[in-house]
Amino acid sequence: MKQATLFSFFSLLLLLSSTTLAISPAAAPKAPGKTPPTPKAAAPSPKPLVPTLPQSPDSSDSVPDDITRILKKAKTFSVLIRLLKTTEIMNNINSQLITAKSGGITILAPDDSAFSNLKAGFLNSLNEGQKIELVQFHILPEFVSSSNFDSLSNPVQTVAGKDPARLPLNVNALGNSVNISTGVVNATVLGVVYSDNKLGIYHVDKVLLPLDFFLTNKAPALAPTALAKAPKAAKDNSSEEDQEEAKQDQNKSGAVSLVSIRGTMLLSLGMALVALATMWS
Repeated sequence: MKQATLFSFFSLLLLLSSTTLAISPAAAPKAPGKTPPTPKAAAPSPKPLVPTLPQSPDSSDSVPDDITRILKKAKTFSVLIRLLKTTEIMNNINSQLITAKSGGITILAPDDSAFSNLKAGFLNSLNEGQKIELVQFHILPEFVSSSNFDSLSNPVQTVAGKDPARLPLNVNALGNSVNISTGVVNATVLGVVYSDNKLGIYHVDKVLLPLDFFLTNKAPALAPTALAKAPKAAKDNSSEEDQEEAKQDQNKSGAVSLVSIRGTMLLSLGMALVALATMWS
């Protein structure tokens, strides 16, 4: 009896277990994990158009607000340093670099050999204003990186001005070379002397002579005072003619007087001879 009861109990448990397994739903499949996005390839930095020179000072080892120190360390720029100092433009550049928060400055620096190739006595023939203009013509009022020369619009703005008739400065970047034309000379940018985010100094092989120095000015119109003197000149001519005529008249009158005197003398002599003849007769 007990065995039959236990058998029935186990049978009931077995039946309940199979029913529960049949009713319970199958476990949902796990969602596949998200595939991590493929990282984008970094855009290649633009290739510099101007190479860095071997003697260029390291930007981390230089003071960007001291142009003199940079040019001295690069060497062969003693004439340019002297011009920057004598024209007092050096102080203006250093002050601007210290206070400027954006923009920057670019200097196109001719070396000493470029200045020695100028006509003998050329620099000494310039007055102070022309020397200032010459230095300013080598400075751009913006920072130009070595890979951005091809983005400049011609004529390029310089500190000296942007007059295409007087101060043209045209930059032509082709391939890996940068050429500069002023209407007087054609120069080439040889390399980077110094570059950071606000100051760029580039070595050029020639002094950039502004066209303004070689323009022949037209002859000025005559001043009103000069024109006013014309009638006076005519008056002087007429007075000279009058004097000449008076002189001629005077000569004529003198000649007439001499003839009269001679006639009187001959008449007196003739009368004396007649009187003597009468007496002798």
